[in-house]
Amino acid sequence: MQVMSALAQATRLKVYQRLVDELPNGLAAGEIAKAMDMSPNGMTSHFTILAAAGLVSSEKIGRTVIYKAETQPVEDLSAFLATAVERGRSARDIAAMK
Repeated sequence: MQVMSALAQATRLKVYQRLVDELPNGLAAGEIAKAMDMSPNGMTSHFTILAAAGLVSSEKIGRTVIYKAETQPVEDLSAFLATAVERGRSARDIAAMK
């Protein structure tokens, strides 16, 4: 899953968490880079990976790029994990009854 892979890296997870905290607004790329103590160029690959996973969207306003968190991919992952946990519990309960 691209979402899990994208969020497995510490900087990208922090960026995503920060953008979620800023919902429904976004943050300028430069502001995010500064918060992460990185150069804007150093953030480019992180933004690319987060965008490819559907975790962020961007909007160019003049010379500034504003990034916003997209939560649907995380909601989908959460639903998948909740289902997996429930099936695992059920399987263990059935096994314990035998």
